[in-house]
Amino acid sequence: MNPPDEAKLVRTNSPTTTPSVRPMSRRAKWTGAVVAVLVLAGLGGLTWYLTRPAAAPGAATAAGGSGGPAGPGGPGGPGGGFGGGGRGASTVGVAIAERASIPITLDALGTVTPLATSRVRSQVSGVLNSVLFKEGQMVRAGELLATLDARQFELALAQATGQRQRDAAQLDSAKVTLQRFKTLLSQDSIALQDVDTQAALVKQLEGTVMVDTAAVGAAQLNLSYTRITAPISGRVGLRTVDVGNTISSSDANGVAIITQVMPMDVVFSVPQDRVGDVLKAAKNEMLVTALDRTRSSALGSGTFASLDNQIDTTTGTVKAKARFANADQALFANQFVNIQLLIKSIDNAVVVPVTAVRLGGSGDYVFVLNAAERTVSIRPVVRGPASGEKIVISSGLKAGEQVITEGADRLKEGSRVSLAGDAPRGGGRRQGASAPLGAPSAAVAVPSGAASPTEPQRAAPADKPVPAAPPVRAAPSTKAAAGPSPEQRQRMLDQVKDNPEALERRKKFLEKIDSGDPEALQRWQGMQQRMQQGGGQGGNQGGGQGFGLGGGGQGRERPPQ
Repeated sequence: MNPPDEAKLVRTNSPTTTPSVRPMSRRAKWTGAVVAVLVLAGLGGLTWYLTRPAAAPGAATAAGGSGGPAGPGGPGGPGGGFGGGGRGASTVGVAIAERASIPITLDALGTVTPLATSRVRSQVSGVLNSVLFKEGQMVRAGELLATLDARQFELALAQATGQRQRDAAQLDSAKVTLQRFKTLLSQDSIALQDVDTQAALVKQLEGTVMVDTAAVGAAQLNLSYTRITAPISGRVGLRTVDVGNTISSSDANGVAIITQVMPMDVVFSVPQDRVGDVLKAAKNEMLVTALDRTRSSALGSGTFASLDNQIDTTTGTVKAKARFANADQALFANQFVNIQLLIKSIDNAVVVPVTAVRLGGSGDYVFVLNAAERTVSIRPVVRGPASGEKIVISSGLKAGEQVITEGADRLKEGSRVSLAGDAPRGGGRRQGASAPLGAPSAAVAVPSGAASPTEPQRAAPADKPVPAAPPVRAAPSTKAAAGPSPEQRQRMLDQVKDNPEALERRKKFLEKIDSGDPEALQRWQGMQQRMQQGGGQGGNQGGGQGFGLGGGGQGRERPPQ
């Protein structure tokens, strides 16, 4: 048996076993590299597919027929599954700069405030005998609303009247006695002191009669308070007390609330930056329009009344007031309204749609269309005030020039564009190329046993030339003239459902088609012809995403964006 030290030494000197690491084979390294390259290539292709610019509407490739190789809708063609196809003009929307008068308005939020609101209370305590008004009734000032039990007030009036008559009789007796004393004093039959005492008594009784007269007047006033009348003209609110209840002047709710409704005031706030404009315009009569919460209908028109004398430091605004006749009672007390204050009107100004003006690094600019060459140029402009969908161009643009309003996101200086209804640009027709816009669609009659147009044609012997089949004109499509189908409409709206502005423009475009607008119908027919020429049967097979019959290629004309 080994000693402990030797055993430890033996264990220490024993060889240790380490796990063997198998080196990676050369084949595995190459496989990993190939996989990485393929992943990168796939990511690059996906990036190109998502960021590539759309081809021009109606553009056709130089070779290949509809649905054929390198043709529209076929592999390598517009709308095909493998890409290819040339890049052409972009379809845009235009508007003409025109001269017009544009109003400059100030929009604000306001609250309808009545000129007067009165809570009707009883002036005396008593039992309510009758209520003579209906809830919501229009009343005039002084009209009787309710009555109280008047018996106690009638008795008080009678008591005061009797007291005055008694004191008046004593006064008359004292006056007669005074007159006698004066006669006796002239005969030196009575002392002067007695005369003075009687004269003082007469004055005392005169004061008593005067007090009694005031008491009678107070009793008459209390009796009149048993008839509750309207202090102002207006609409009566909901009744707060019923017949048979005892009411008094200390009641918090009173009998009713009357609100004056004609005329009405609207209190709104003016930004402190616009106070100067309002003060200048206030020298003349300014028109004010009250709109409802959705700004879809006008509730009334009035005039600017007054402006507060100080700015609210918490909001940076000044309170203003406008007065409305409210003859139709469209304005209601404490109603929320939108106020449109007409500051001034700019006459004979150059105006364009707001969508035409774009902001760049050097300021505002517009794309001006060269109608002859179908190109655009960048024109710096100075924008002025805007009103609704129109904006004033102070300088940089003349009336009559055409500006781009839609489809300008991919344009630059000198870019070629096409308008709705324009013929597609390109050279002469080749075998399989699409026909120019406006030419009738032609289909080649294929005899039985002959090769289909999508199959490679066999070379014909030199001594036996193959005669060309006469073209057969296709019947003009009535579907385009009738407007898009429900499926096409739904597809057009689904494509822009995340863009509210583009969705609204497409809805308006469809409404114009339904109303028979010639311009909209012509535009739709042009789109359908481009879709039929650029997509064809190959558009469905090649993965085109058009709206029309053939699916459409990437060179189709888009609806309003």
